Amino acid sequence: MKKWTVHIVCFAFLILASCSDDENQVQGYEPTPLPLDIPPLFEQNIIAPVIPSGNPQTVEGVALGKKLFFDKILSGDETQACATCHAPQNAFSDNTPFSEGIDGNLGTRNSMPLFNLAWNYNERFAWDGKELSLERQAQEPVQNPIEMHSNWDDVIDKLSNHSEYPELFRKAFNTTTITKELTTRAIAQFERTLISSNSKFDKFSLGQATLTPEEQNGLDVFMDEERGDCFHCHGNPNNPLWTDNIFHNNGLDATFTDLGLGGVSGDPSDNGKFKSPSIRNLAFTAPYMHDGRFSTLEEVINHYSEGLQDSPTIDPLMKKVEQGGVQLTDQDKADLKAFLLTLSDSSFLTNPDFTN
Repeated sequence: MKKWTVHIVCFAFLILASCSDDENQVQGYEPTPLPLDIPPLFEQNIIAPVIPSGNPQTVEGVALGKKLFFDKILSGDETQACATCHAPQNAFSDNTPFSEGIDGNLGTRNSMPLFNLAWNYNERFAWDGKELSLERQAQEPVQNPIEMHSNWDDVIDKLSNHSEYPELFRKAFNTTTITKELTTRAIAQFERTLISSNSKFDKFSLGQATLTPEEQNGLDVFMDEERGDCFHCHGNPNNPLWTDNIFHNNGLDATFTDLGLGGVSGDPSDNGKFKSPSIRNLAFTAPYMHDGRFSTLEEVINHYSEGLQDSPTIDPLMKKVEQGGVQLTDQDKADLKAFLLTLSDSSFLTNPDFTN
């Protein structure tokens, strides 16, 4: 009898241990793969997207990331979400120069739009390149005292005690043990699905639309080294990202209060350099530049035409800085704006996969 008792106790212990493991992980379970829906223009002109091997795209991971992106539970007082400063109607940016945090504090940088992020090959994010992956980038705003002003321990506690999130994490990552790393992996998965590729110019490139004479001249200005000379930093019709994703000093200031990349690298030759944003969706992403100093596209164009400021780290591509800029005619300015607006994708703003 004693022998059988020992066996029964051991067997029961093994069952309990197995049940305990199953609470956090289901043997053999795998979330459903979800390859990115890559537009034809992207397949034709640029290499494959960057998907970390440790964070593959899945149906369940993207669904969890979308819910987290729009959930105010991530902020200290539960009044703000990621989408507060990266709103779909603004192409996942903000319509103010500086976003306001939960305590009423203002940041010092304009909220960058979020789209086509899976093709950021240098894997440097933010205006100054301080974040080396989308996963890491998603961590910082939650704990930043002038943004969402929370801390990750509190966030994880709230998510763990939530009525839905433990099961959503189990489906996405096969565990109900919620961590900061899994939370930001899910958000990054959602952010990589934010693909914008349905502008008038995209349709023109596919032979499905025609440019007006003004828009065509604007493209010519954009591509002409003697007139606009815009393509070096912002791409060309063979680069549907419309950015080089590189850091440049584009002549905004003669001296710097914000060092940009130089503040991250510590190299004085990087002072005043900021990431070239994509010129897609400019109709929705005003104000412009890293500090939102320009309210309109006209102001942006005027800067490059006659407002360049020289400095020790001015980019060599600003070849006409001594003349103040490229000195466009009024007609070329108007046509350049007309072309730039052909890169705006209104369907991106209302895509139900991207909206709450």
